[in-house]
Amino acid sequence: MTRSAWAAFGLDAALVLAFVLIGRRSHTEALAFLGVLGTAGPFLAGLVAGWLLARGWRSPRDIRYSGLVIWVTTVAVGMLLRAVTGEGVPLGFVIVTAVVLGILLLGWRAIAGIVVRVRRRSTASPSPRP
Repeated sequence: MTRSAWAAFGLDAALVLAFVLIGRRSHTEALAFLGVLGTAGPFLAGLVAGWLLARGWRSPRDIRYSGLVIWVTTVAVGMLLRAVTGEGVPLGFVIVTAVVLGILLLGWRAIAGIVVRVRRRSTASPSPRP
């Protein structure tokens, strides 16, 4: 994997962890390492599965394919693993998780795409002469 692909994967993982930490904090759950790992584990496993399924390292900033596959797989595998391990998967939690992880995992890709397009335009257009 390229350095930029590793950075994208790291950002995705950091955003999943941020989601877990915020969720645990908002439900007044302890932020102990094992508790965070227990909550984050299924979603981090889903993230890895999503990256493998999408071959995310080929185009890590792509929102239309890589981003969508990574997001949907992260949520689906995360919920499936929570269900088979006896953790709760109430509908409200599924909806909030899907929406928030969608904003996080697709949002940074959208912003990165805008930045890349703006930079390309600014370097492609000739500078005005005085």
